Amino acid sequence: MNNNQSTKSPVRYATVTNKNGPTLGYTSVPIIEKDGLFFKDFERTGRIVPYEDWRLSPEERAEDLASRLTIEEIAGLMMYSNHQLVPAEGGSWISGTYHGGKNMKESGAKDWELTDQQIKFLTKDHLRFVLAKDLKNGEVAARWNNEMQALCETMPHGIPVNTSTDPRHGVGCASAEYKTDAKDTSKWPIGLGMAATFSPELVKQFARIAAREYRALGISTELGPQIDLGTEPRWMRISETYGQDSDLVTAYAKAYCEGLQNDPDNNNGWGPHSVAAMVKHWPGGGPCEGGRDAHYAFGKYAVYPGSNFKEHLKPFLEGAFKLEGTGQASAVMPYYTISYGIDPSGRNVGNSYSRYVIKDLLRDTYGYDGIICTDWDITGDPLPSMDSFSPRCYGTEDMTEAERHFCIIENEVDQFGGNNNIEPILEAYRMGCEKHGEEYMKARFARSARRLLLNSFRCGLFENPYVDPEESAQILGCEEYTRAGFEAQLRSIVMLKNNGALPVTGRKKVYIPGRHLDARKNFVRVMTEAVDLPGADCEEVEHFYDFADNPDEADFAICFIESPISDGYSDEEGFKPLMLQYRPYTAGSAREKSIAGGDFREQSDNRSYKNKTNKAINESDLDIIIDTRKRMPDKPLIVVIRMNNPCIVAEFEPYADAILVDFGVETKAVLSMISGQTKTSGRLPVRLPANMETIEAHCEDVPFDYEAYTDSTGNTYDFGYGL
Repeated sequence: MNNNQSTKSPVRYATVTNKNGPTLGYTSVPIIEKDGLFFKDFERTGRIVPYEDWRLSPEERAEDLASRLTIEEIAGLMMYSNHQLVPAEGGSWISGTYHGGKNMKESGAKDWELTDQQIKFLTKDHLRFVLAKDLKNGEVAARWNNEMQALCETMPHGIPVNTSTDPRHGVGCASAEYKTDAKDTSKWPIGLGMAATFSPELVKQFARIAAREYRALGISTELGPQIDLGTEPRWMRISETYGQDSDLVTAYAKAYCEGLQNDPDNNNGWGPHSVAAMVKHWPGGGPCEGGRDAHYAFGKYAVYPGSNFKEHLKPFLEGAFKLEGTGQASAVMPYYTISYGIDPSGRNVGNSYSRYVIKDLLRDTYGYDGIICTDWDITGDPLPSMDSFSPRCYGTEDMTEAERHFCIIENEVDQFGGNNNIEPILEAYRMGCEKHGEEYMKARFARSARRLLLNSFRCGLFENPYVDPEESAQILGCEEYTRAGFEAQLRSIVMLKNNGALPVTGRKKVYIPGRHLDARKNFVRVMTEAVDLPGADCEEVEHFYDFADNPDEADFAICFIESPISDGYSDEEGFKPLMLQYRPYTAGSAREKSIAGGDFREQSDNRSYKNKTNKAINESDLDIIIDTRKRMPDKPLIVVIRMNNPCIVAEFEPYADAILVDFGVETKAVLSMISGQTKTSGRLPVRLPANMETIEAHCEDVPFDYEAYTDSTGNTYDFGYGL
């Protein structure tokens, strides 16, 4: 390898345009001209084989290419990379090395260069589906994409990389998963924020803009939308859902998938502007017992005390699987959860391991023939502690890693999320040959290969997988898209209360108290220190008002707070109640015996937290409201709550003159509302509970089965409410 790596130039590619046909982008593959048309000679045979012929259907091309692949090459397609950082700088457990084991600084690598690990999984392991997490900016993302595509073009069959992302247009990033702030893209509310607009048309507009910006980044698959019914208000991922109403969620699932996949320049069918949707999470991750999330073994069970399993399928069956244009969502991701008690055989295992949930229901009963990809990291061996960020092989802990892969393959799952290791897949193939015979296993692997390749053919990646960084810069975050995103933010804000405090017009002085968060465990279960935060960004506020250092000098106050944050488990204390209130809570009315339970690390299968006490990490959010009210008894007090969960506003509502709910917007959007520049139109996409007791009595799988809060002015904070 050349030692002068730091001077490496980015990939340059050439294009050739077919009259009434696709533009081909290439670096090293030969071009065949026939009858005035141009084709890529991926096989380097000097003749056009079927998968190289763009005049054929994607289905015909995928069938042909699948028949040419070795088992090792198909196994490579069945892997989906772990999260990639671009550049892969040090300091993270998912960072990488460059130029033979050096960190980025030592190597002198450019931001867009490929890591040692990426080169290996693309060349040695035949991996072609890559998940991008952090992208430094649009230019770096485009050049990194081109590096990968140029490398893969030199490999047998020239199969391009299909890069994916978790949703990345959201303004407010909850700590629920690997989410990234909108960077270079337009900024939109996601999940509950979009649901609060009650507009499927707006969701489709957002998806079309997102698709354009994704393709400008070199991304052709989104791991989304998240169409779980948010029936359990304590679930840490409810903020990413479209709420609790199955009709609204179904309409949104359909609208978003159509906007993402339909190429408006190709008669709303598949085309080079399409982005494949991987809807999640089958069969619905919302009804997790006690609100505990299945990223962790202490939250691995989904329960159905209300016998409402079928309603959770509705957004898939009547939304994502019934699309105008492209027909159905390209891919489906099952959730980590054990859907407890659903399998008639009585077997309780994680959804991807469940033959009933995947093969019998999704494939056979409902006829889904797209890609099924597991959620990330479900096949490794679990760690000794339940309170850890551990592989999620729920119900199959006694299997080997290869046996887990084989079980999943037998269920007609096509891909393994977060798996860069080809060996367990090849071992699973050998197991299948012993059990079913080689002919059966070859046909089984070929089915997955066809489905996986079809995704890339439909999105035009075989014709031109390259991205022009200059063109990308003109698309990403352009004025039109940015304006549309901000208008959506404005439409998502919900006004719960206004006793004459709003609007606050003119150049007034505002008091904004700071916030405090206690020490807590983060998403990967690592302790983070306590922190003091400013109430709001000074630069944002000063566009509207002057700051007052103390309440005496202020004309009014704004308390920016967040819905209560709590932790429902530790190895030392066991299970505790997840809270929707700020003050300490003792779960006197919780279940005596949990519906589900059991883990090889547990001594009991009873996960009840009855009579246990817990406290919110941000309890001081309530304190600042009460303190500000005492210090400003006769001046307007406005509460702006970032509502990640439907919470109990009864604790602070009487102290507030006005309450605005923000499901994830920029501060300037809220201040536009407060200052009267715009008016609120958002409505609650969830029901806000009256108290914790009504939450303890509700069924995790049933929407709207708990009491709604009625405020001091007589308004009930129910689904669809908003001033």
